[in-house]
Amino acid sequence: MKAVIQRVTQASVTIENNVAAEIQKGLLVFVGIEEADNQEDVQWLVSKIANLRIFEDENQVMNLSVKDCAGEVLIVSQFTLHASTKKGNRPSYIKAAKPEIAIPIYENFIVQMELEIGKKVPTGKFGADMKVALLNDGPVTIVIDTKNKE
Repeated sequence: MKAVIQRVTQASVTIENNVAAEIQKGLLVFVGIEEADNQEDVQWLVSKIANLRIFEDENQVMNLSVKDCAGEVLIVSQFTLHASTKKGNRPSYIKAAKPEIAIPIYENFIVQMELEIGKKVPTGKFGADMKVALLNDGPVTIVIDTKNKE
């Protein structure tokens, strides 16, 4: 699994001109799933994201997690995170999992995040044409790949 995490002061997902999900202070998480992903990847990534200390404490030091500051999490599926640009100018998405594999993993990721942070997690809609708006705070953007746990 790959994730792009952005610390935001607000973020929203619009589908067919309707706001489907929105948050205020928290994390906007784009997640891409590949065929090799499993429950271990979900658990590791959820824990890593929920406990990332990227929010400022009273001394303006990034020392708090989204859980510590009672922030929100908005999750958006994004298969293009698995784009390969190795050959030519048209990205290949061959590593991205097909919907029959990706959807159950994506849904489990959402459930596990809700359990980890103790609140409902708004989301985009898997496979939909989504318009994502955000106000990145910092800017702070973190990229995580469960196949490269550094």
